[in-house]
Amino acid sequence: MKASAQIIGLPIISIADGTQIGTVKNFVINPDKGSVDFLTVEHEDVQVSLKAIPFKKIVGIGEFAVTVASGHDVIDLSEIPIANQLVNKQIRIKQTKAITRKGQLLGEVQEFFLNEETGEIIGVSVRLESGEAVLPSAQVLTYGKEMLIVADDAQTALLSDAAQLIGPDDGESGTEESDISEQMQAMTETAENVEALESLREKQVAFLSGKRLTKDIYDMNGELLFQAGTVLREEDVRKAQEAGPSVIVDVSMNIEAE
Repeated sequence: MKASAQIIGLPIISIADGTQIGTVKNFVINPDKGSVDFLTVEHEDVQVSLKAIPFKKIVGIGEFAVTVASGHDVIDLSEIPIANQLVNKQIRIKQTKAITRKGQLLGEVQEFFLNEETGEIIGVSVRLESGEAVLPSAQVLTYGKEMLIVADDAQTALLSDAAQLIGPDDGESGTEESDISEQMQAMTETAENVEALESLREKQVAFLSGKRLTKDIYDMNGELLFQAGTVLREEDVRKAQEAGPSVIVDVSMNIEAE
């Protein structure tokens, strides 16, 4: 689970060449699905049209970056009709009023939380007269341009903490092995087929071989994989790839600039 504020402003990193292709500017919300379908991209270059990344193309959303397979995952929203329609709806969640179906004011929405694997909105933080509480998304009937319409009994469903949105089986209790498997699956889905994925891996090898690391790199078990100062060989890059997507991203982000 991620709060929207934890994602806005994160660097967007291309795994293929280890470069930053922009930062997260905003969200494109699908009100019918109750999900974030695209992340819009802020880039230093002057942009004539709005650029974005489909949520399904995201490999991972970490503490320090959003990762995608390559820069080709950034698209022009004007070229995709459904995306254009969503943008034109101008759906926003934060700083909107939460109103019950019968017209009672619940409070003002301050934040929303999403499943970083799927983009599904799982809850919103609401400022009440008595303080702040969290409302599960199941209580939201309509995501509108100016307000959220919520169930009449939403008051009884309020939670004291966003952590309560996550069930006992949905948290971080899974094994590291399953986490790696999910990451690899996500990475695989970003490639059109096995050949495309293999091509991506070979580009990583070509780009990173001969580069010097600027920090220690650890595997998923916390074991030291490479020391700072190591000049990467081809076999080192492949070793990092086998250790998992998060490891190869860590390598890509911590090499000396040429």
